[in-house]
Amino acid sequence: MRKEELVRRVAERAGVAKKTARQVLEAFCEEAAEALCAGEIVPLGRKFGSFVVVERAARRGRNPRTGETIQIPARKAVKFGASRALRRRINGEG
Repeated sequence: MRKEELVRRVAERAGVAKKTARQVLEAFCEEAAEALCAGEIVPLGRKFGSFVVVERAARRGRNPRTGETIQIPARKAVKFGASRALRRRINGEG
């Protein structure tokens, strides 16, 4: 699904203009990004899941072109954790 498709569907479901739905989606994305940068969890409800920042440890890797061993530094990443209800829905269990 592309962003415009999501905007259209949200606008239809909420009964608002596409412009309003786009503004809300963009505001949500900006606020979620700020919260994640501050180390906060961004919950999206018990029936959907949440975004959280996780620490990735430093590790050794391999350059696929040269085969040389390289050190990959520690970093932060964003992880989405699906709720049990969403996982069940995806798997056709509920």
